[in-house]
Amino acid sequence: MKRPLFLVAGIVGAFSFVGQASAGNLQSQIQDCLTKHANTSQSAAIMLECTAADGKLSACKVVESNAPKKGFEAAAICVAQVLPMGGKTGTIRVPVRFPGEG
Repeated sequence: MKRPLFLVAGIVGAFSFVGQASAGNLQSQIQDCLTKHANTSQSAAIMLECTAADGKLSACKVVESNAPKKGFEAAAICVAQVLPMGGKTGTIRVPVRFPGEG
């Protein structure tokens, strides 16, 4: 059974901007990003720096990674593209953690 993905501090309250059905769809999109770009059995922690505007993130770049060149950076950027940001604006740091399927 797959363990859920965890998006930690910096995304606080992101799910409060979406309804229950949307949250399930978001989880599916996040899983798709991970499956497409990285090995789901491995874990990783990535720190992105992005621009938040109009409820979305853009211009994301990796500023820290504990799993370089293993696809997790691309997976984290893919995840950032689907995260709802509500009214947040400006440059923000977005920590993304992939726990692996241990």
